[in-house]
Amino acid sequence: MEPLQKEYQRLWKRTQSSKTISDVQATINLLQEARDTIANNPNSASITLAKLQNPVKASFDATNDSLKEAHSGLNKYTKALDRLFKDKPLPSTEYDALSSHPTLVNRAIAMHLLREGQFSVAATFLSEVAKNPTPTQTANEDRSPEDDAAASVLDMDQLQSREIQRQFKLMYHILHELKQECNLLPAIEWAATNRERLEARGSNLEFELCRLQFVWLFHGGNNPSVPMVVGRQMALDYAKREFTVFQKRHLKELQQLLGAMAFAPNLEDSPYSAIFNNPSAWSEVANSFTREFCSLLGLSADSPLYIAATAGTIALPTLLKLKSIMKAKRTEWTSENELPVEIPLPPSYQFHSIFVCPVSKEQSTDENPPMMMPCRHVICQESLMRLSKGGKFKCPYCPNESHPRDAQKVFL
Repeated sequence: MEPLQKEYQRLWKRTQSSKTISDVQATINLLQEARDTIANNPNSASITLAKLQNPVKASFDATNDSLKEAHSGLNKYTKALDRLFKDKPLPSTEYDALSSHPTLVNRAIAMHLLREGQFSVAATFLSEVAKNPTPTQTANEDRSPEDDAAASVLDMDQLQSREIQRQFKLMYHILHELKQECNLLPAIEWAATNRERLEARGSNLEFELCRLQFVWLFHGGNNPSVPMVVGRQMALDYAKREFTVFQKRHLKELQQLLGAMAFAPNLEDSPYSAIFNNPSAWSEVANSFTREFCSLLGLSADSPLYIAATAGTIALPTLLKLKSIMKAKRTEWTSENELPVEIPLPPSYQFHSIFVCPVSKEQSTDENPPMMMPCRHVICQESLMRLSKGGKFKCPYCPNESHPRDAQKVFL
């Protein structure tokens, strides 16, 4: 990557030092001056145009020279990209798992657009889906519950009347107020309205918002230049009005906030400096709000379409290498419900616990769930039945004996 970075730096310097814009502006100025001169004195048109030829030609030549330098730098950068990222054919789409579920794909696209706040684009997309429906599966018995749910969501009239679109508009309005206007009140009002549901989830969102409001008032609110005494009094008055509901769950945090009042003249050197001087506090509370808002809608904080596309991009090099090896060895992909190779996804993209049976070395499935024996060791159900053969059996990891009926299903 180092040669590519160097070429990028050279290209950036060339574009920044380029005089193309100033040369073009000089040409425009010459033409405008000539136009004004001719407009004021039409008889001087021939002389003015004759005088204009050499300066305009020189200006055009200077512009072309600047463009040549930028074009040369762009060519070198493109060649560096081609050398580093060689063109490779994409995997075959012969085995497309989503080809029989077009409604799920369309639903994911529509939901992604709504989550990104692109409401007009989502409306256009859904109207085109309604006008050009994808081929449906021939047999009703082949349709899954997910397909039926997606079909109902993708109905344009139903989607426009659904609560979810109004909720996303509300979310973006609150985020705009929070990020652009530094106004926490709409978010605090929403959190207070949904207090019971948030507390049932164990969420601290309302307290985080109110704590940031306290800090914001402490620093002067909309007028940071006010005396510290005024800001401290505004924060104290806010605490008296709003913090009583948090005494049971957040008494220690409240004591820290109010205890910081004694250190107000020298807050930076106090134990509470991190609370009152946190530059990332606003972005953190915005992320918490987005996460909790989506959770109450039964959705993840990130778009599933974005996650799927990113995970696929990470997995693509490994799958391309697998394809070349399979082609060289003339083998085929025989596993249906799992990948034949390990895909090293980052922890943020791992959502499900995976249990591998220590006996069969296979991953558990809904048909072959993990079973815990009385001795607390866990193996898959198929291994359990194979070892027991209907009667008592010895645990493969300890001397204890047990019966299959004593085993309990483990839910991950």
